Amino acid sequence: MLALHSPLAMPKDSTPEIDSGTKSVRKRKRLTKSSIQQYIPIAEIRNDTVLLKKGGLRAVLEVEAMNFNLKSETEQMGIISGYQSFMNSLTFPIQITMRSSKMNIDPYIMQLRGLADAQQNPLLKKQTQSYADFVEKIVDVADIMQKRFYVVIPLDDTAPKRSPFSLFFSWMGMGDNSGKALQRHKSFQGKHNKLRERVNLIQTGLHNVGLMTKRLKTHELIELYYQIYNPGTSQEQKITNVKDLNVEKMVL
Repeated sequence: MLALHSPLAMPKDSTPEIDSGTKSVRKRKRLTKSSIQQYIPIAEIRNDTVLLKKGGLRAVLEVEAMNFNLKSETEQMGIISGYQSFMNSLTFPIQITMRSSKMNIDPYIMQLRGLADAQQNPLLKKQTQSYADFVEKIVDVADIMQKRFYVVIPLDDTAPKRSPFSLFFSWMGMGDNSGKALQRHKSFQGKHNKLRERVNLIQTGLHNVGLMTKRLKTHELIELYYQIYNPGTSQEQKITNVKDLNVEKMVL
């Protein structure tokens, strides 16, 4: 690389060729980024809702795990029967997904370091700092994973059935424009009310089975999808103070 940019390595009249080549590479990179972005189905995230480019809405519930093995046989049979009744009562599809990710202990480590800084006793201060370093190294070396469970509740526009080929090509052309954005804005409130009814129905059904749920807020959805679409980068470049973002106007 040093030889390419050295004036002694090549004639001066070859410099424009290098410049043009560099511009072509940069242009290809920009085109690659834009082409990848157009295949991401998410258009906006606001009002605790994911808005898709095709006009559909998505709500995401985080479900608290239940230790099924600690239940008695009678309780297990009751849970299975209740869950079966709940699934049979649904009139729309849902997506149940489990996500494994590296445990994020940054808030806990920051809390420990804050306690250490506020400690008046020098010995206790040193021990607290050592403990924070120890926990951080253990989690990093052991690569401890955590599992989270989600239920995705959809609301899509009713459309006539199409062939698999037409569906494939419709998903291939997921570009967004101002016309689609305006249409989403006009129809959002009505769709959002219908989606909220579905969310309440799912939460009630899961609660009857014994599963506690929480609907993800806007900033939680942004952080979740950032981690999903950027699994490597999200570990090194975390979103800080995501609650302070102007999330109502944030467009992905």
